[in-house]
Amino acid sequence: MNHPHTPASPRLLDGHGRHIHYLRVSVTDRCDMRCTYCIPEGFRGFEEPEHWLTLDEMARLVGVFVGMGVNKVRLTGGEPLLRRGVTGLAATISALPGLQDLSLTTNASQLHRMAQGLKDAGVSRLNVSLDSLRRERFAAITKRDVLDDVLRGIATASRVGLAPVKINTVVQAGVNDDELDDLVAFALEHGLILRLIEPMPMGHTGQAATGLDLTQRGAELAQRFGLIPEADPMAADSSARSALEAPGAGPARYWHAPKSAARNSTAGRMSLGVITPLSQHFCATCNRVRLGVDGTLYLCLGQNDAVPLGRQLREGASDADLRDAILQALAHKPERHHFVETPGQIVRFMSQTGG
Repeated sequence: MNHPHTPASPRLLDGHGRHIHYLRVSVTDRCDMRCTYCIPEGFRGFEEPEHWLTLDEMARLVGVFVGMGVNKVRLTGGEPLLRRGVTGLAATISALPGLQDLSLTTNASQLHRMAQGLKDAGVSRLNVSLDSLRRERFAAITKRDVLDDVLRGIATASRVGLAPVKINTVVQAGVNDDELDDLVAFALEHGLILRLIEPMPMGHTGQAATGLDLTQRGAELAQRFGLIPEADPMAADSSARSALEAPGAGPARYWHAPKSAARNSTAGRMSLGVITPLSQHFCATCNRVRLGVDGTLYLCLGQNDAVPLGRQLREGASDADLRDAILQALAHKPERHHFVETPGQIVRFMSQTGG
């Protein structure tokens, strides 16, 4: 994955001086689940397949970004493992000089049969969406009774060396907030990173979800389970931020187990993180942009700013043209979202944006 002999990449800055080096790519907006806060049951407004970027087109666009200094790419959906050829796309992207990290977000329903192929293709890390360990509740949230497949996929991913495996849990008041102790215990047992996430008001499904302020809840869980706080990722001091490299150096605030309590001796050390886009937003340290399945560049989850890079590519834009379009877009990347002030502003669903 690392290319040590590649010349240093340029720094890609937005109009607020933030270093943009992380690209999330939606390889499909389709999903085999219908999580209640994400895609409404019966939804039919998916992007038409003829508008999807081909895998070659995706690889070209990602290559342009990496050539401009992006060194971290995540494949997302919808559910990315539903896209035929996704492992081949991963292999192409992982070979790009300058790329340092290729990861993937999945609901893990297909993971048990694809984990080894993803590892072989150069995917290094996984995020797995898991909102409940109780079978009936899991089925009620996702509209699929496949919890056993998901748990099997998580175990397989750990076994083949996709590490760390992060578990992403969207916490909803009155839905699964009584299960947090069980989820921490599960992560401790298996050496996983558990991240508790406040739901974001995207689309009417996200706007209907009732979240909690997870900052205090995370601290209470950490104290109860004897977890040690990591440095604050919002700290201005760069040495403090570097302490978060193991969990992922993203927007979460972390606590970690003092040593591995995992049953599997090869598993990593458990960490607990909270991601608080509403109660304590992290826009000042935003380092990312997103590509939709049609090549639309989304500059912020909580704003409607977007650039049709896919359309420009199909109209014959050169790589230089695409670079110019990206630079112009980043100059106008919003300073922050306004989820709290205008919670009904974003009508698109998360799967349309790229995870």
